[in-house]
Amino acid sequence: MFILLSASNGAQWIIYSVIAQIVAEFYNVSFSAVDWTSMIYMATYIVLFIPAAYLLDRYGLRMSILMGATGNAVGAWIRMLSAHPDGFWTTFIGQTIVGSSQMFTLGIPPRLAAVWFGPDEVSTACAAGVFGNQLGIAVGFLVPPILVQNGTVDEVASDLRTLFLCSATLNTAVLTVIILFFSARPPTPPSLAQITAQEEKALGPNFWKTLLSLMTSKDFLLLFITYGINTGVFYAVSTLLAQMVLPYYPTESVAIGQIGVVIVVAGMLGSVLGGFLLDKFKRFKLITLLDYLFSALGMLTFTFTLDLGSLIIVFAIAFLLGFFMTGYLPIGFEFAAEITFPAAEGTTSALLNSSAQIFGIVLTIAMGAMMHGVSTFVCNISMTIALLVGTGLTGTAKQASLTSLFETLVTLAN
Repeated sequence: MFILLSASNGAQWIIYSVIAQIVAEFYNVSFSAVDWTSMIYMATYIVLFIPAAYLLDRYGLRMSILMGATGNAVGAWIRMLSAHPDGFWTTFIGQTIVGSSQMFTLGIPPRLAAVWFGPDEVSTACAAGVFGNQLGIAVGFLVPPILVQNGTVDEVASDLRTLFLCSATLNTAVLTVIILFFSARPPTPPSLAQITAQEEKALGPNFWKTLLSLMTSKDFLLLFITYGINTGVFYAVSTLLAQMVLPYYPTESVAIGQIGVVIVVAGMLGSVLGGFLLDKFKRFKLITLLDYLFSALGMLTFTFTLDLGSLIIVFAIAFLLGFFMTGYLPIGFEFAAEITFPAAEGTTSALLNSSAQIFGIVLTIAMGAMMHGVSTFVCNISMTIALLVGTGLTGTAKQASLTSLFETLVTLAN
């Protein structure tokens, strides 16, 4: 059920950006305004993740997930009122409500996995939770270009109305299922460690001390930055994909959505494989470093093959790029949990997600301006350089030096 909720939220993130040209012309707004329909997800998370963590502590998993599902449905129905040329701000309000709801889904996987699954299943379960969000993003890439076609104002309005109705109906169905069937915890914890996880508070008495300790730790700070760079590049590529590819393939708007699907589906495979490898070998830093390196190489290859005139090549490189770059998401979560133990998973995941949103906004704005002001090639090279910098920073983290952080957190816990 959580996977359905996460998917329904992720699907709404990219529905405007993947048809950016049509949306900009229909609502008579700039590409930057369209980009903000994606970036509002990031901005609301930065502002509201601490209140969301408080609500998770105060009311538990069920209430938090119910709030996320309710926000998804309400925002989707508000968008139904915006299928006309003067409706951009109405659609943006609906998108803001939906974006605000993601904080009740995005940081949940580590906590949900810790409560519901045994110690040998946690990494795989966490990856499956992230998988739901990626599945939704894939749907968000695939469906809008199929349902919304370039045409007259009335034709586009009709297409948008159909898209919004499908979204609202789906989100209402997910909300209904969660109300009826979702439980906060299993009847019997799968292990003694899970009993502790059920009682753990993300904003407990030592939250601020733990937060300060994490943010003054060199190794966690490196991960905070590197996770933000990698995920921020993914957010920027996803938001700008249509604007990036359409100039080279102007008649292939549906194919552009399919490229996005390939990136995300490949990332699902990478997420599951990454979770399995972490559970199997426990080589957190090595797996993280290799994944990061191949993300950078994938972005570099994508940069130099985009203008070759072959969609087959673009699809193939998009698969490799997505496999490693999107597959990094759960790996980063689990690496953080490893190097910050015994800090609460909710705290570390919230910090990493905040970093991702900050870098996502900065990179999307900067790369969008660079793409329209300079060239797509320079934009993509810049993102490649950012990933290479992240790879280098990841390589400097030394797990062996984390003993002091561990001891500090134990002291705080006592």
